[in-house]
Amino acid sequence: MRVRYRQGADELLAAYPNYVAQNPEEWKGRWHERFGNQNPIHIEIGTGKGQFITEMAKAHPEINYIGVEMQVSVVSMALDRLVEANISNLQLLHVDGSALTNYFADNEVDQIYLNFSDPWPKTRHEKRRLTFKTFLATDEQILKPNGEIHFKTDNQGLFEYSLASFSQYGMIIQKVWLDLHHSDYEGNIMTEYEEKFSSRGQRIYRVEARFQDKTKK
Repeated sequence: MRVRYRQGADELLAAYPNYVAQNPEEWKGRWHERFGNQNPIHIEIGTGKGQFITEMAKAHPEINYIGVEMQVSVVSMALDRLVEANISNLQLLHVDGSALTNYFADNEVDQIYLNFSDPWPKTRHEKRRLTFKTFLATDEQILKPNGEIHFKTDNQGLFEYSLASFSQYGMIIQKVWLDLHHSDYEGNIMTEYEEKFSSRGQRIYRVEARFQDKTKK
């Protein structure tokens, strides 16, 4: 969903280079250096206003998080949260999530989150879905061997499509939740969309899938 341009958003991002990498391609293969540690790197593609990734970073200081979002106004809202949280294990990238290999080296990332991605329901738009095979190939390239994707959505059609896409790609489906908020899953951190949809009584779907070790293929 497009968001109305926020006046001063570009200037806000430029004012916090410690939180928003101004030339992210220069950090390709060096993200551990930027964080100053060797902790695992988890990225969220389409981080929105940043509620999920910020709360995850607060809850897990032993993990480095990177939120990827292409809409500058939305990134600026996520930055507001990050500045308020004042945490060192989260970075934001104002880049297109379809070009991740420009910003991450092979095997640099440990885990990817896809939360409430655009379902692109029309068949002719299948290639735009973030669980389409070309996106999975990019994800596999930047992830370490046995790297995982954790996916949440309220859209049953996209969920069913994604399960099939993961399986056809050769990924291992590890865990599936058909009604996350009425399950025994513990520690769920919600996105803004998740709060809105669940408050309407809509079912939330979740899956954890992992790529097979590339070195053993």
